Amino acid sequence: MDEHLTKSRYIGPLGLLLIALALGGVFQFIRHYQPLENYVPEFIALMLLAGALYLIAVFVVHRYECGASTLFVILGATVAFRLFLLPLSPTLSEDVYRYQWEGRIVRARLNPYTVYPAMPQLKWAQNPQHPIETGKTTPTLYPPVSEVAFSWVHTVAGYKRLFTTFDLATVALLLLIMAAADRPLQHVLIYAWNPAVLTAFSLSGHNDSLAILTLLLAILFLIIGRRGVLSIGFLGLSALAKLFPIFLLPVFLKRSRWAYAGIFGGVVVLGYLPFLGAGSHLFRGMSDFAAKWEGNDSLFRLLLTAGNSTRQAQFVAGVILLLLIIYVVKARMDVFRAGLIILSGLLFLSSDAFPWYFTWIAPFLCFCPDPALLLMTVTCVLGYSPVITYAAGGSFSNSPLMQVLEYLPVMGLLGYEVALHFRRRQIN
Repeated sequence: MDEHLTKSRYIGPLGLLLIALALGGVFQFIRHYQPLENYVPEFIALMLLAGALYLIAVFVVHRYECGASTLFVILGATVAFRLFLLPLSPTLSEDVYRYQWEGRIVRARLNPYTVYPAMPQLKWAQNPQHPIETGKTTPTLYPPVSEVAFSWVHTVAGYKRLFTTFDLATVALLLLIMAAADRPLQHVLIYAWNPAVLTAFSLSGHNDSLAILTLLLAILFLIIGRRGVLSIGFLGLSALAKLFPIFLLPVFLKRSRWAYAGIFGGVVVLGYLPFLGAGSHLFRGMSDFAAKWEGNDSLFRLLLTAGNSTRQAQFVAGVILLLLIIYVVKARMDVFRAGLIILSGLLFLSSDAFPWYFTWIAPFLCFCPDPALLLMTVTCVLGYSPVITYAAGGSFSNSPLMQVLEYLPVMGLLGYEVALHFRRRQIN
């Protein structure tokens, strides 16, 4: 029996080491396909392979005994994977070039909520090699903390390094939260090796890592006790980096004090204070985005298909999300499960669910490794398929077939999980 236990201790770290080497080989293949917008089918195929290897790794950390050597393998590979992808050009998304434009505008002391890239007098702020085409007549939709972060960096490579640094800081913070919550540290792999996370930050340089990092700081202060003010304050900062954490405010207030809503509001107002000169244009970028953009959506697309107008579909989706939040708050779930359910509901009901948005749920999966949502962070790579036609000069539009392949397995598995949950409740 002791010999069997001794052998089992080596299965975890050895298995993960082999998977890490295989993933490194996949990322090395991706390095050969440059620029990526010309090889999107190959990229998607390789990332789906990486996703399959990732799911096996998740199984290993849950199935086998893991010690310090396992954590060493996980963290070493975490850094190595990002180093593989950092040098690559972020051609799957143009967002980082918009960050560069925003940063130049903020450094010039212009209000990014009142100007936009198509203005002739702002031609100097464009990157000549990558002029902004998408949303060029729309002011910024990014909140103030992101605007400040954009002003810190001058180059595209710099943005990738900055947001990958926040991503790595998130890994470290997850370890602290797991230790505080008495959870297995090796489960950090669920975030650290996640294909959606690697693609979003190390490859594409998206700013979501800043919002995720500050959100996790809010969670850390929430669970260590008597840190309600700091928790709500960091939640406000997170919402000032990207708006999605605002939907978690009721969960935080339920676990601290409802009166702290004033602190959250005060942080948000202070964040926007330097930009109030924009007046009624302060949220024009966000309203234009909500009214005109639709991409990689799932349940929202079904609401439109049912014959609803865009406004009607948005109203129905909003009501469903509100009911979901009320249910979660009344059910007294822990913050990890509550966050996972609310943010997943937001993504499925949203008119825009770009692949990098699914990084929002990745930290919560470390604590609640739901199979369907783990699969979602793998299949979401199919959401990059519109780049194929866009790179060829066509429109940026989703293929219904790709959306079915992306979402149908996930929805089927979610449906099975829900049915199983209610069946168990009936038995008990």
